[in-house]
Amino acid sequence: MRELVYYAAVTLDGYIAGPNGEFDAFLIEGDHMEGINARFADTLPTVAAAALGIPQKRELFDTVLMGWNTYQVGGVPSPYAHLRQIVFSRSRTAEGENLEVTSEDPIAVVRRLKTEEGAAIWLCGGGALAATLADEIDRLVLKRQPLLFGSGIPLFGERPYRPEQFDAVETVAYDSGVVFTELERRREG
Repeated sequence: MRELVYYAAVTLDGYIAGPNGEFDAFLIEGDHMEGINARFADTLPTVAAAALGIPQKRELFDTVLMGWNTYQVGGVPSPYAHLRQIVFSRSRTAEGENLEVTSEDPIAVVRRLKTEEGAAIWLCGGGALAATLADEIDRLVLKRQPLLFGSGIPLFGERPYRPEQFDAVETVAYDSGVVFTELERRREG
């Protein structure tokens, strides 16, 4: 069965973006970039990967899920054209290569996707979608940035208090201050 992987940059105080969706303070230069880009090339926007000469083989991910606000940040109709892109919106529409906008229940979509053949499913964001899909997330891959935002969009939006355990798979600390952490959901029984 395919995994749902929430791969995101997050501040030390738990935000994936500022109050107005801004993320320009995140470090995009430093020793962390080479390792992360090599391993997670599929998560680079298609145009950016081409400009950097980074091949995207769809080996890790072949599908990306986004809420509307995350999708519109890039300002292009198909930011991850090399992947199947599913954007959740109750009222908006868009067209682009390998792009589907749906108002369908995100949980139902993820459960269906998990039964299909293919690589892992990347949950790109945002926080509200992550909160909705929290119970479906199999793996977290976090790029903790050495930043405090103070306020903004939380990694998991608004969700009720309910502790859930994840186990560390790998942690790599870079000189830039970015700490890469991969965790998998602890399954009982």
